[in-house]
Amino acid sequence: MEIQQVKQRFGIIGNSQGLLRAMDIAMQVAPTDLTVLISGESGTGKETFPKIIHQYSSRKHGSYIAVNCGAIPEGTIDSELFGHEKGAFTGATDTRKGYFEVANNGTIFLDEVAELPLSTQVRLLRVLETGEFIRVGSSQVMKTNVRVVAATNVSMVKAVDEGKFREDLYYRLNTVPIQVPPLRERKEDVYLLFRKFATDFAEKFRMPSLTLDAESRKVLENYRWPGNIRQLKNITEQISILEEKRDVSADTLKKYLPIYEGSKLPALYKKIDEQTFNSEREILYKVMFDMKSDMNDLKRLVLDLMKQGVEKRDLNDEHAQIIKNLWDDNDISIPETAERQPTVIISRDTGQDEQIQDTEEFIEESLSLVDKEKEMIVKALEKHKGKRKYAAEDLGISERTLYRKIKEYELDL
Repeated sequence: MEIQQVKQRFGIIGNSQGLLRAMDIAMQVAPTDLTVLISGESGTGKETFPKIIHQYSSRKHGSYIAVNCGAIPEGTIDSELFGHEKGAFTGATDTRKGYFEVANNGTIFLDEVAELPLSTQVRLLRVLETGEFIRVGSSQVMKTNVRVVAATNVSMVKAVDEGKFREDLYYRLNTVPIQVPPLRERKEDVYLLFRKFATDFAEKFRMPSLTLDAESRKVLENYRWPGNIRQLKNITEQISILEEKRDVSADTLKKYLPIYEGSKLPALYKKIDEQTFNSEREILYKVMFDMKSDMNDLKRLVLDLMKQGVEKRDLNDEHAQIIKNLWDDNDISIPETAERQPTVIISRDTGQDEQIQDTEEFIEESLSLVDKEKEMIVKALEKHKGKRKYAAEDLGISERTLYRKIKEYELDL
């Protein structure tokens, strides 16, 4: 059996190594009853390979059923695949055979198999391992002899890791893997496919076929084709209908090729879990406390410098009293022998010395929640003249809680 005969029979166009390798595997596995998993991007023509496997197998005279698992609602897919008994659910007016029962001694093709619900995956695994299944609403075990060929356009390994697909079922389906290459890896086949589609549409619409010059052909081959063969066929049909000139230039061709840049795809939203949020919050808190510590160090440094200009014993003026309060609050000791040395600057206009009094007040505010709570309790009691009931209402707490706080903080009111 030659590959060229298979290509002609099933209308396969192309000579790339990846395509020929996939066809060779399909032809080798066809005479057996092994389960096959076909992987590849959407639009690469995966649906052709199950037909090759079925037609060159001993089941070619049996039924061949193709099922798109992604197109069947989750609530009815078990009934579609395995059948149901009369009255099994609302609307089940008659007993119905499922695909596995109808395709007995034949082949069933499960396209988009990764879309199967987990409950259906369990049923499918049982069919693959024992050939047994149970209709929906029945308790009778039935037997079937069906060969399963599955296809997917997603990463099955990733689906298994995410818990969306059963690992045991994946290995059972992946007995023989076939990888169908995307069109961007088959550059030598792009022009052959375009010419085939252009000829078919010319016959369909009864018009001359399209032709490409060297430059436009290069543009065609270098395009990434995210939609693969399906996209190429669609664009060829558009040009065949919309363009009056049959000679397609590179500029004309580019008008029909959507700009495809992986970096321009919509950004994926990454959910931030609680652990990440907590770690970022801790970092923010640490930065804030470090900033507070730096500010305190800066204030102390300024006070140390001011200490040299004011004598602790000389507190006759208002500014000296403020500085004394700052020293007391920051626990800074001042030697008794320190002499007051006011800041001296030289005026540019007069050239004479001028004394400048420092009037800015440096007060470090406490950020302790306990201190703030004490302060608020005292203010509320003073506002309401010691009446705890009204003070508690103003604070938004119960009178019992206020009493406990007064006792806890040993407030003498």
